[in-house]
Amino acid sequence: MTDVFTPGPGLTVFSLRPPAASAARFRAEDVWRDGSPLDDLARWRDETPDALALVARCVDTGETTRLTYREYARLVSVYAGALKELGVGPGQVVALQLPNVWQVNVLLLACFAVGAVVAPIMPTIRSRELERVLTRVGASVCVTADGASLAELAPRLPRLRHWIVLGSPDFAVFERAQPIPLSEARVNPDQVSLALFTSGTTGEPKAALHTLNTEYATAAAHVTDDEPGVFSTPHSLTHTGGIFFCLMRPLLTGGCGVVSDRWDPAAVADLLAETGVTQLLTAPVFLTELMPHLRRGALRLVTTLGTATPAPLIADVARVLGLPLRTCWGMTEAGGTLMRADDPPDWALHSVGRISRGSELGLRTDLPEITAEKPARLYVRGATVCVATVGRDTGSLHVLADHDHGWYDTGDLAIPDGRGGIRLLGRDADRIGGVLMIPAADVESALLDHPAITDVALVGYPDPSAGELAAAVVVPGPTPPTLAELRDFLAGIGMTEWYWPSRLELVTDLPRNAFGKVRKDLLAQQLKTGWQTTGS
Repeated sequence: MTDVFTPGPGLTVFSLRPPAASAARFRAEDVWRDGSPLDDLARWRDETPDALALVARCVDTGETTRLTYREYARLVSVYAGALKELGVGPGQVVALQLPNVWQVNVLLLACFAVGAVVAPIMPTIRSRELERVLTRVGASVCVTADGASLAELAPRLPRLRHWIVLGSPDFAVFERAQPIPLSEARVNPDQVSLALFTSGTTGEPKAALHTLNTEYATAAAHVTDDEPGVFSTPHSLTHTGGIFFCLMRPLLTGGCGVVSDRWDPAAVADLLAETGVTQLLTAPVFLTELMPHLRRGALRLVTTLGTATPAPLIADVARVLGLPLRTCWGMTEAGGTLMRADDPPDWALHSVGRISRGSELGLRTDLPEITAEKPARLYVRGATVCVATVGRDTGSLHVLADHDHGWYDTGDLAIPDGRGGIRLLGRDADRIGGVLMIPAADVESALLDHPAITDVALVGYPDPSAGELAAAVVVPGPTPPTLAELRDFLAGIGMTEWYWPSRLELVTDLPRNAFGKVRKDLLAQQLKTGWQTTGS
């Protein structure tokens, strides 16, 4: 098949648009717009030129860059001029693989200004996968912090005309170019502007093709009444969480994004306090590490990403910060749900919230009822969902509007939460059991309340008689638990017996991807080949 990233005849990334009827409906519902982040930037440059727009710190040196909206806009104009000098325009792809430095936001906006598609790449992606991504998108320019990897790959990437290393003499092209005024930017918010790659832990990695409007809908759904705010997240600026929370969110309301170039809980806590961060978005694993260093201050809203939020973490946030902990759910392919201000203080124990405006959730099952033991498969469609996906290795293009009336199969399992939202019970690929399925997320959430457990993942392993049983992979506290103690604990809270783990493995930490999600595929493999059974 023709590479969909290659401009030319036929259907390509550059010709993809959402259906006209959907675009009209989402605009009528005020969840999409005709403007773009470039218009937002120009607005705040004119209205509040001296307000802080972005603060970025290098943890190792302490060097801190503070950009006002005036300087932010100037840099975007100059970087857009540099991209034009490099031959970048509509029909070109620019890849970015950088840590959380201020240049990421400027480069993203500059790419939007010249009409290019941006392929942001996580800094943790190494050469084998990096080559596959760059080959798939046919990037003509790649900006990176790791020149050694690209030097090795460049001869095998004939479409890569320029690779530029942050901090090298070549990067000066972004500092001396003739600016392109923001008023000259002609941005179509319905064209594909971002190719965001999934981690591929349960299948082939793929690029989710987003427009500025699908990203806008996600960011706008999180806007609160007390904006503008100061926003921070430890998640990468080269993926969806960082883009919507530290690029789109501040620009929507004239707020400020705050980032550090690497994760250091104590240093990040100091930065949050110093800059007066009001809203924090983070996976539970990062927030757990951050809590010992946080104190009451400017924080008004703390939101976690993911499925199961540990009860001790909810209690810690309430005790230390005086705030109810909120949760939200989303994925690279789509924005999703979020808790609201009217939800009960401990609702994060029971729900990931309600779907954002302009989108819909679908719970599908062949069974007569949906229960925790028999959850439904979760589908989503609407304003936050990507236009299409492209397989990283196969190049297979899946245009959502052409299939199942636009519904996207998330691969997650869920049940209604009783308040119009959902409770997630893990991914279908993570299901454990045979005839009787074990709700892994429920068991994990319960085990996190055990005083001898710091972290836990429930992972299936084969059993000749039962088909599959559950192993508890535990990061213990000072006194490691026994399997019998775990089973007694679950019995004591009244949990169904066949949910209980039949095996216990003690580890120093759980393998996680860059978003804090446990790599259960790696744990399952280790259960088969790498560990000795601790108990049964």
